[in-house]
Amino acid sequence: MSWVEHAIWWHVYPLGLCGAPIREPDTAPGPRLRRLLGWLDYAIELGCSGLLLGPIFESQSHGYDSLDLFSIDTRLGDETDFTELVSQCRDRGLRILLDGVFSHVGEGHPGVKQALAEGPGSPAGRLFDIDWQHPGGPRPRVFEGHSSLVRLNHSGQEAVDLVVRVMNHWLDRGIDGWRLDAAYSVPAGFWSKVVERVRPHHPDAWLLGEVLHGDYCAFVAESGIDSVTQYELWKAIWSSINDRNLFELDHALNRHNQFLDFFTPNTFIGNHDVTRIASRVGADGAVTALAILMTVAGTPSIYYGDEQAFTGIKEERVGGDDAIRPALPDSPTGLAPWGQPVLRAHQDLIGLRRRHPWLVDARTTALHLENQRIVYRSSATNGSTHLDVEIDLTHSPNALIRDATGRELWRQRS
Repeated sequence: MSWVEHAIWWHVYPLGLCGAPIREPDTAPGPRLRRLLGWLDYAIELGCSGLLLGPIFESQSHGYDSLDLFSIDTRLGDETDFTELVSQCRDRGLRILLDGVFSHVGEGHPGVKQALAEGPGSPAGRLFDIDWQHPGGPRPRVFEGHSSLVRLNHSGQEAVDLVVRVMNHWLDRGIDGWRLDAAYSVPAGFWSKVVERVRPHHPDAWLLGEVLHGDYCAFVAESGIDSVTQYELWKAIWSSINDRNLFELDHALNRHNQFLDFFTPNTFIGNHDVTRIASRVGADGAVTALAILMTVAGTPSIYYGDEQAFTGIKEERVGGDDAIRPALPDSPTGLAPWGQPVLRAHQDLIGLRRRHPWLVDARTTALHLENQRIVYRSSATNGSTHLDVEIDLTHSPNALIRDATGRELWRQRS
């Protein structure tokens, strides 16, 4: 999968970007997925090489409560609209990653009702994780306390078969891989059984697991997937800027080096589940964070709107994700002009990343370290070249990047 070495994802949440209703009835259904077509050239001009799409399958509300993993959500359109998206991405050389929610389904999934009606010995009964001995009668077990999310039975063959069929179905239709939602909540052995059946048909598919914490290397090794989300580095980047404590960043980069001996993590400073980076550290801090992201190893993803310095705070309540999953205009011409400086910084830094493709697996070492200032060196694994990056938080967050000759490649402008 050599193409992954050059991948930079534009991560979008389609239901939000396309303006679909999340918790209200859809009074004006239409092919909203086609709104993404007006943003493909924008993604390329940003410097990205693929779309990492949030959920697009039929679901109850936010997309992570699926009802049919073989059908496009009617709020977004149908398979014709999806086929057109794949075709236009292919014409532009953009890869596509889909969000596979294989930990759980929505409580309204027709198979759940069928399972409860047919009992534990039925195929449906074996597919879902149901407490058949509950004193109040059979009761589905739910995902992390969310009553609307029913767990699959990951110890049974039926769940393996379902996930294999879903993954192959959409890979056959032209996608390039999967983000495995809540992969951490599913036994690594389950993923291993799935992967060994999907790989022979799609050897170039990239499989990314959402893993928040724990032993990243062991999870990759035991599951057979390619990568996991590097939440340790995400937290260290914004927290070290926010707290003026670059020792935290240095610690995370040392850990990052260790992970790279086993796999290449997905690196990011924003996604659909977290407070916007600009809300964490301000617009200047967000650009500094991006400079770090683009000069250390990994397969980076940019969350839509971060390149425009969008703000938004994640809240633990119903609708608490709305602020970080907004609609976009029909095309980039509808964007406000105040995002242009941060957009240009993204284009410059992503361009720098592309001109130094060896950064995908570079190792990083601190040359100078203080609470508010670090100079680190990211070196090619063959020792042929390096970049030196200075992060200075003494006043406003600031970054400076030099090449191996000491020539200045990029300087942050406030």
